Amino acid sequence: MPEGFRTTQLTGLEARLVPYDWPWARENADAIAAHWERRRASRPAMFDGIVLLACAWEVRDGIARVDLFEARYSQFIAYRDGGEFGGGVANAFAAIVPWGADGAVLVGEMGVHTANAGQLYFPCGTPDRDDVRGTVVDLAGSAEREFTEETGLPLPEGAAGDWIFLEGEGQLAFLRPVRFPDPAEAIRARAEAHRQAEDEPELASLRILRGPTDIDPARMPGFARV
Repeated sequence: MPEGFRTTQLTGLEARLVPYDWPWARENADAIAAHWERRRASRPAMFDGIVLLACAWEVRDGIARVDLFEARYSQFIAYRDGGEFGGGVANAFAAIVPWGADGAVLVGEMGVHTANAGQLYFPCGTPDRDDVRGTVVDLAGSAEREFTEETGLPLPEGAAGDWIFLEGEGQLAFLRPVRFPDPAEAIRARAEAHRQAEDEPELASLRILRGPTDIDPARMPGFARV
Protein backbone atom coordinates (compact mmCIF):
# COMPACT_ATOMS: atom_id res chain seq x y z
CA MET A 1 0.00 0.00 0.00
CA PRO A 2 1.33 3.50 -0.80
CA GLU A 3 2.71 5.31 2.22
CA GLY A 4 1.29 8.58 3.47
CA PHE A 5 -2.41 7.81 3.02
CA ARG A 6 -4.87 7.94 5.87
CA THR A 7 -7.96 5.77 5.41
CA THR A 8 -11.25 6.41 7.21
CA GLN A 9 -14.58 4.58 6.92
CA LEU A 10 -17.45 7.07 6.68
CA THR A 11 -21.18 6.92 7.29
CA GLY A 12 -21.83 10.30 5.70
CA LEU A 13 -20.36 12.98 3.45
CA GLU A 14 -21.30 16.66 3.40
CA ALA A 15 -19.82 19.45 1.29
CA ARG A 16 -20.58 23.13 0.82
CA LEU A 17 -19.44 25.97 -1.45
CA VAL A 18 -17.70 28.84 0.35
CA PRO A 19 -15.94 32.05 -0.74
CA TYR A 20 -12.16 31.80 -0.48
CA ASP A 21 -9.29 34.04 -1.51
CA TRP A 22 -6.48 31.66 -2.49
CA PRO A 23 -3.19 33.41 -1.67
CA TRP A 24 -1.02 30.92 -3.56
CA ALA A 25 -2.94 31.44 -6.82
CA ARG A 26 -2.87 35.21 -6.44
CA GLU A 27 0.86 35.31 -5.72
CA ASN A 28 1.79 32.91 -8.56
CA ALA A 29 -0.45 34.20 -11.36
CA ASP A 30 2.37 34.61 -13.91
CA ALA A 31 3.83 31.16 -13.23
CA ILE A 32 0.35 29.60 -13.46
CA ALA A 33 -0.25 31.23 -16.87
CA ALA A 34 3.11 30.05 -18.19
CA HIS A 35 2.54 26.52 -16.90
CA TRP A 36 -0.88 26.41 -18.55
CA GLU A 37 0.57 27.44 -21.91
CA ARG A 38 3.17 24.69 -21.70
CA ARG A 39 0.52 22.10 -20.84
CA ARG A 40 -1.81 23.30 -23.61
CA ALA A 41 0.98 23.05 -26.17
CA SER A 42 0.88 19.26 -25.89
CA ARG A 43 -2.84 18.91 -25.10
CA PRO A 44 -4.71 21.78 -26.79
CA ALA A 45 -8.11 20.25 -25.99
CA MET A 46 -7.74 21.06 -22.29
CA PHE A 47 -10.22 23.71 -21.14
CA ASP A 48 -9.56 26.28 -18.42
CA GLY A 49 -12.96 26.02 -16.75
CA ILE A 50 -14.04 26.36 -13.13
CA VAL A 51 -13.40 23.48 -10.71
CA LEU A 52 -14.00 23.15 -6.98
CA LEU A 53 -11.09 22.63 -4.59
CA ALA A 54 -11.12 22.06 -0.84
CA CYS A 55 -9.94 24.73 1.60
CA ALA A 56 -11.10 23.06 4.85
CA TRP A 57 -12.17 19.57 5.91
CA GLU A 58 -12.76 17.43 8.98
CA VAL A 59 -14.13 14.04 9.98
CA ARG A 60 -16.25 13.82 13.11
CA ASP A 61 -18.41 10.92 14.29
CA GLY A 62 -17.93 9.16 10.94
CA ILE A 63 -19.12 12.13 8.85
CA ALA A 64 -16.75 14.05 6.58
CA ARG A 65 -17.45 17.77 6.08
CA VAL A 66 -15.67 19.63 3.30
CA ASP A 67 -15.56 23.32 2.33
CA LEU A 68 -15.01 23.86 -1.40
CA PHE A 69 -14.27 27.00 -3.41
CA GLU A 70 -14.13 27.92 -7.09
CA ALA A 71 -10.77 27.97 -8.90
CA ARG A 72 -9.59 27.92 -12.48
CA TYR A 73 -8.49 24.56 -13.83
CA SER A 74 -5.16 26.14 -14.82
CA GLN A 75 -4.59 27.10 -11.18
CA PHE A 76 -5.37 23.60 -9.99
CA ILE A 77 -3.08 21.96 -12.57
CA ALA A 78 -0.15 24.24 -11.71
CA TYR A 79 -0.70 23.64 -7.99
CA ARG A 80 -0.92 19.88 -8.45
CA ASP A 81 1.98 19.56 -10.90
CA GLY A 82 4.20 21.63 -8.61
CA GLY A 83 3.42 19.45 -5.59
CA GLU A 84 2.22 22.51 -3.66
CA PHE A 85 0.21 20.64 -1.04
CA GLY A 86 1.14 22.56 2.07
CA GLY A 87 -1.10 25.60 1.61
CA GLY A 88 -4.31 24.21 3.06
CA VAL A 89 -5.85 23.48 -0.36
CA ALA A 90 -6.51 19.96 -1.66
CA ASN A 91 -8.05 18.21 -4.64
CA ALA A 92 -11.29 16.80 -3.22
CA PHE A 93 -13.31 14.43 -5.39
CA ALA A 94 -15.71 11.52 -5.14
CA ALA A 95 -15.62 8.33 -7.20
CA ILE A 96 -17.62 5.17 -7.71
CA VAL A 97 -15.54 2.00 -7.34
CA PRO A 98 -17.34 -0.49 -9.64
CA TRP A 99 -17.11 -4.09 -8.44
CA GLY A 100 -18.36 -7.00 -10.53
CA ALA A 101 -20.25 -9.94 -9.08
CA ASP A 102 -17.03 -11.95 -9.50
CA GLY A 103 -15.08 -9.62 -7.20
CA ALA A 104 -13.09 -7.85 -9.92
CA VAL A 105 -13.00 -4.06 -10.24
CA LEU A 106 -13.07 -1.76 -13.28
CA VAL A 107 -10.69 1.14 -13.89
CA GLY A 108 -10.40 3.49 -16.85
CA GLU A 109 -7.31 4.52 -18.80
CA MET A 110 -7.38 8.28 -19.33
CA GLY A 111 -7.32 9.47 -22.94
CA VAL A 112 -4.31 11.12 -24.57
CA HIS A 113 -6.07 14.51 -24.74
CA THR A 114 -6.59 14.70 -20.96
CA ALA A 115 -4.36 16.17 -18.24
CA ASN A 116 -3.87 12.67 -16.76
CA ALA A 117 -3.22 10.84 -20.03
CA GLY A 118 -2.38 7.17 -19.58
CA GLN A 119 -3.23 7.00 -15.89
CA LEU A 120 -5.45 4.20 -14.60
CA TYR A 121 -8.13 4.91 -11.99
CA PHE A 122 -11.86 4.81 -11.35
CA PRO A 123 -13.98 6.95 -13.72
CA CYS A 124 -14.28 10.26 -11.86
CA GLY A 125 -13.45 13.95 -12.01
CA THR A 126 -12.85 17.06 -9.96
CA PRO A 127 -16.24 18.55 -8.98
CA ASP A 128 -17.43 21.67 -10.79
CA ARG A 129 -20.40 24.03 -10.97
CA ASP A 130 -22.68 21.26 -12.27
CA ASP A 131 -22.47 19.70 -8.79
CA VAL A 132 -23.58 22.81 -6.87
CA ARG A 133 -27.10 23.04 -5.44
CA GLY A 134 -27.34 26.47 -3.82
CA THR A 135 -24.48 26.34 -1.32
CA VAL A 136 -24.46 22.52 -1.17
CA VAL A 137 -21.95 20.59 -3.27
CA ASP A 138 -23.39 17.20 -4.20
CA LEU A 139 -20.29 15.00 -4.12
CA ALA A 140 -22.36 11.80 -4.27
CA GLY A 141 -24.09 13.14 -7.36
CA SER A 142 -20.74 14.19 -8.82
CA ALA A 143 -19.40 10.65 -8.45
CA GLU A 144 -22.47 9.14 -10.10
CA ARG A 145 -22.55 11.76 -12.88
CA GLU A 146 -18.91 11.30 -13.81
CA PHE A 147 -19.16 7.52 -13.69
CA THR A 148 -22.27 7.42 -15.89
CA GLU A 149 -20.90 9.98 -18.35
CA GLU A 150 -17.71 8.00 -18.86
CA THR A 151 -19.13 4.45 -18.83
CA GLY A 152 -22.80 4.85 -19.78
CA LEU A 153 -23.70 2.57 -16.86
CA PRO A 154 -26.45 3.43 -14.36
CA LEU A 155 -25.82 2.43 -10.77
CA PRO A 156 -27.77 -0.60 -9.56
CA GLU A 157 -30.59 0.31 -7.17
CA GLY A 158 -29.43 0.21 -3.55
CA ALA A 159 -25.99 -1.18 -4.42
CA ALA A 160 -23.84 1.69 -3.10
CA GLY A 161 -21.95 1.10 0.12
CA ASP A 162 -20.58 3.51 2.72
CA TRP A 163 -17.88 5.97 1.75
CA ILE A 164 -14.17 5.34 2.25
CA PHE A 165 -12.09 8.50 2.73
CA LEU A 166 -8.46 8.48 1.59
CA GLU A 167 -6.31 11.50 2.41
CA GLY A 168 -2.81 11.84 0.97
CA GLU A 169 -0.68 13.26 -1.85
CA GLY A 170 -2.69 16.49 -1.81
CA GLN A 171 -5.92 14.59 -2.45
CA LEU A 172 -9.13 13.98 -0.54
CA ALA A 173 -10.56 10.93 -2.30
CA PHE A 174 -14.08 9.89 -1.30
CA LEU A 175 -14.59 6.42 -2.74
CA ARG A 176 -17.93 4.60 -2.81
CA PRO A 177 -17.87 0.87 -3.59
CA VAL A 178 -20.77 -0.27 -5.77
CA ARG A 179 -21.38 -3.96 -6.41
CA PHE A 180 -22.90 -4.71 -9.83
CA PRO A 181 -24.98 -7.89 -10.33
CA ASP A 182 -22.98 -8.93 -13.41
CA PRO A 183 -19.37 -10.15 -13.71
CA ALA A 184 -16.75 -7.55 -14.51
CA GLU A 185 -16.30 -8.68 -18.12
CA ALA A 186 -19.98 -8.02 -18.89
CA ILE A 187 -19.79 -4.61 -17.22
CA ARG A 188 -16.66 -3.75 -19.16
CA ALA A 189 -18.27 -4.80 -22.46
CA ARG A 190 -21.23 -2.45 -21.92
CA ALA A 191 -18.97 0.41 -20.86
CA GLU A 192 -16.68 -0.19 -23.82
CA ALA A 193 -19.62 -0.05 -26.24
CA HIS A 194 -20.59 3.30 -24.75
CA ARG A 195 -17.02 4.57 -25.00
CA GLN A 196 -16.68 3.62 -28.65
CA ALA A 197 -19.96 5.39 -29.48
CA GLU A 198 -18.76 8.72 -28.05
CA ASP A 199 -17.34 11.42 -30.34
CA GLU A 200 -14.53 12.29 -27.92
CA PRO A 201 -14.39 9.75 -25.10
CA GLU A 202 -12.66 10.72 -21.88
CA LEU A 203 -11.26 7.20 -21.55
CA ALA A 204 -8.91 5.39 -23.91
CA SER A 205 -9.97 1.98 -22.59
CA LEU A 206 -11.41 0.14 -19.59
CA ARG A 207 -9.50 -2.51 -17.67
CA ILE A 208 -10.35 -5.23 -15.19
CA LEU A 209 -8.31 -5.71 -12.03
CA ARG A 210 -8.65 -9.09 -10.33
CA GLY A 211 -5.88 -8.97 -7.75
CA PRO A 212 -2.70 -7.28 -6.51
CA THR A 213 -0.68 -8.43 -9.52
CA ASP A 214 -2.92 -6.31 -11.78
CA ILE A 215 -1.96 -3.09 -9.99
CA ASP A 216 0.35 -0.89 -12.08
CA PRO A 217 2.33 1.36 -9.68
CA ALA A 218 3.69 3.43 -12.58
CA ARG A 219 0.25 4.36 -13.93
CA MET A 220 -2.11 4.15 -10.97
CA PRO A 221 -2.20 7.11 -8.55
CA GLY A 222 -1.88 6.34 -4.87
CA PHE A 223 -5.57 6.56 -4.00
CA ALA A 224 -6.44 3.97 -6.67
CA ARG A 225 -3.69 1.59 -5.53
CA VAL A 226 -4.92 1.80 -1.94
